[in-house]
Amino acid sequence: MSPQSPVSVLTPPSWPTEAFRDPDAAVQRLVDIYARNTAFLCAAFRSVVAARAADGRRHRACYPFVRIRVDTYGSVDTRLSYGHVAEPGVYQATVTQPELFRAYLTEQVRLLLRNHGVAVEVGESEVPIALHFAFPDGTYVEGEDIEALERPLRDLFDTPDLAITDDAIVNGTHAGRPGEPEPLAPFTAPRIDYSLHRLQHYTATAPVHFQNYVLFTNYQFYVDEFCLRARALVANGEYDALVEPGNRITRAGDTPPAEPVTRMPQMPAYHLVRDGHAGITLVNIGVGPSNAKTITDHIAVLRPHVWLMLGHCAGLRASQRLGDYVLAHGYVREDHVLDGDLPTWVPIPPLAEVQVALEQAVEEVAGLSGWDLKRIMRTGTVATIDNRNWELREQQEPVRRFSQSRAIALDMESATIAANGFRFRVPYGTLLCVSDKPLHGELKLPGMASAFYRMQVAQHLDIGLRALEILGKMPPERLHSRKLRSFLESAFQ
Repeated sequence: MSPQSPVSVLTPPSWPTEAFRDPDAAVQRLVDIYARNTAFLCAAFRSVVAARAADGRRHRACYPFVRIRVDTYGSVDTRLSYGHVAEPGVYQATVTQPELFRAYLTEQVRLLLRNHGVAVEVGESEVPIALHFAFPDGTYVEGEDIEALERPLRDLFDTPDLAITDDAIVNGTHAGRPGEPEPLAPFTAPRIDYSLHRLQHYTATAPVHFQNYVLFTNYQFYVDEFCLRARALVANGEYDALVEPGNRITRAGDTPPAEPVTRMPQMPAYHLVRDGHAGITLVNIGVGPSNAKTITDHIAVLRPHVWLMLGHCAGLRASQRLGDYVLAHGYVREDHVLDGDLPTWVPIPPLAEVQVALEQAVEEVAGLSGWDLKRIMRTGTVATIDNRNWELREQQEPVRRFSQSRAIALDMESATIAANGFRFRVPYGTLLCVSDKPLHGELKLPGMASAFYRMQVAQHLDIGLRALEILGKMPPERLHSRKLRSFLESAFQ
C-alpha cells in the first residue's frame, strides 16, 4: 500500500517575531496578528461553504504569542505578587481576543518590562485557532451549511482540541517538554476561548460586558433588588449602563426593556458597567456547588479583581437569629466538585483586604461597630455540602463534624466559590445571611421566608455593593494577595 500523500495546508503569510519595549505597541501587534488570522479562517470558511465543496486542502491559522527571555535572577521586588517570572528562562503565552483583553495585557506586559528590563517578543505560535473560536459567538459554524459539505469540517479546519484545553497551569500540574518555554500566563488561548464561549451560553451575556468586581448569589430576590439599584445608579450617572441577559443595554435616559428574554439562561448575569470594566457583575448561580464551580471556571479567564458570595445559609448556633450575617474566614469543603483539582487538605485562607472590606461595609450599612456589631454578625467557619436535604439524614454524625470544625453556618456554594478563587488566583470572600436554623427547629417555610427576604435582601445587597466599592479603590497589586501564589508562578496575574 502506498503511503498517503500529505494534506496541503493553506495559511496566511508568516508574521515574523519582533521585540518590543513599548507595552502598547506589543499589544497592538497581538491585536493585528489575531485579527488577520481569524479573518483568514472566516473568509476561508465562507468560501468553502459557498462552493459546497473543498479541494482537500486544510486551512490553518495560529494564535499570536507573547514571550520574554530572562537570563538573571536580578532584583525583583519581593512584595510583588505578579508581574515577574520566578527564575531565569524563556516564558511564553498564547493569546486570544487581545482586543477584549487589551487593558489587561497592556498592564501585564508593562510590569514585565519594568521589572525585568528586557524586551518582550510577539509573534505567531504553532497552536492552531479552532474555526469555532475564530467567530466571536461560534454560531457561524453550525447548521445546514456544514451538513451540505462533502467532507467533514475537521478535515478542512482545525476544531476545538480538548487535549490542549485544560487547567494544568493553574492546578500546578503542568509539565512542559524539554526546551519548551515555561507558561507566562495562567491560561492558554484555547482554554480562554472555551470559557468565553461558555460564558455566553450560561449567562446570555457577552464576555465584553463582564466587570472586574463580581457578586454571586443563589436567589432571584437579589437580582430583582440589584436591577432596581442599578437603574437608579445609571440614571444618576454613577455607572454607564446596565446590561441584562440577551445583551439588553440600558443607559441613562433609556426606557428599561419591557420584557425579559424569551428563554432565561441557566445562570443569568447582570452587569453594572463602568469604564475600564471597573463596574459590578451579578450572577445568579442558583443552588448547588456544580453551578458554582462551572461559572467560576469560566469567569476566571477574564481575570477579575475579586468575587464575593452573597447568599443564604443555615445558622448552626442557637445564639444566631434569622437575618444575622456570617463572614466566612474558613471553610469545610464537602462540596466534592473540586476534589480532583484542589484536594480538600489544601487550606483556603481568609484574605485580609476582603475580610476588612466586608466588615467595614456591614458596619456602615447596619450602623453598628465594635462590640455592637457582634449582635448581628459572626466571623467563623462555613461548611459547604452537596446534599440540599442533609437534614433528612441521621443527625448525630454531621452535627459532630460541624461542632468539631467550629462551623457556624452551612450552605451549598460558598466553599466552592472561595476554593476556585484560591485555585485561579482570584481574590474571594463570603458574606452569608442566616435564613433558617434547621438544627433548632426553625425551618425555611414559605411564609417565614417571604417576610425574611423582604426585610433582609436590600440591606445584604447594599453591604455587598459597598464592599466592592471599598475594594475598587485599592490598587490591584495590593488586592491580589501573595497568599494566592505558588512556588513557580506564572508572571501574568
